[in-house]
Amino acid sequence: MPRKSRRRSKKHCTLLKRLVKIKAKKKAKLEEEEGVTPLVDRYWLQRYDLFSRYDKGIKLDEEGWFSVTPEEIAVRHAERSGGGVVIDCFAGVGGNAIQFASVSQHVVAIDIDPHKVAMASNNAKIYGVEDYIDFVVGDFFQLAPYLKGNVVFLSPPWGGPSYSSVGNFTLDLLKPKDGLTSDQPGKIGLPAKINLGKVYQYIRLFNFLGRYSMFQIAQSITPNIIMFLPKNVDQREVEELSWLSSPPLHVEVFFLLLVRRMQIEENYVQSSLKGMTAYFGDAPFR
Repeated sequence: MPRKSRRRSKKHCTLLKRLVKIKAKKKAKLEEEEGVTPLVDRYWLQRYDLFSRYDKGIKLDEEGWFSVTPEEIAVRHAERSGGGVVIDCFAGVGGNAIQFASVSQHVVAIDIDPHKVAMASNNAKIYGVEDYIDFVVGDFFQLAPYLKGNVVFLSPPWGGPSYSSVGNFTLDLLKPKDGLTSDQPGKIGLPAKINLGKVYQYIRLFNFLGRYSMFQIAQSITPNIIMFLPKNVDQREVEELSWLSSPPLHVEVFFLLLVRRMQIEENYVQSSLKGMTAYFGDAPFR
């Protein structure tokens, strides 16, 4: 090989090594400053869907990247909340709390992780709504008896990005930090007149409540509940939650038609289905 070619080849290799080092440094900086790890690389590409003001100093940790509600959907939740006082039971890094605060009288944002609460507070300041939110570090299930509000918002962790690999996502797969599942069976208010053909459904619901009590806890605060759930959630189980009200709520799947009392809505971002939202009670239909 001619001497000039060897020099060029050596120069080229040195340049490539420098580029690799620069990329490695940038990646390390992303991981350290923005919580971007290999697990959440693809979510970083969607950062402006999560927070339109991301470049203003938004903070997320690894879990926040894949658990925060996309802003477009959070805006939708806020618009349908009916205002008043909203309790965000699993606030995370604040995606929903911020949008609720933009239309509501006040928001109580609860999370058991103090680091997430600090990030949520930072993010609320970027959107200029920090004065309308009370951030609370604590366990929703312990705080519930002392909470008062017009709407309860439930969006507990879905178990990480692997949730989408589950064919039929049942509600007991949700992963609140304290291990929400209960050994105590729930109480069901049966209607005075009951179709015997549906008795088996109530028995199934009784067993269902024995392992999942979040909805009942939320109902002890208000009948107006919004639940943001995985796109592959078992809709039959969600509909069963409507039986907990007395009298049971009217159930109908919502796409374009307005129905009363309980709705299940599909949520899209840029034509991609991101999740399902269930609305219970009166407030979300004002």
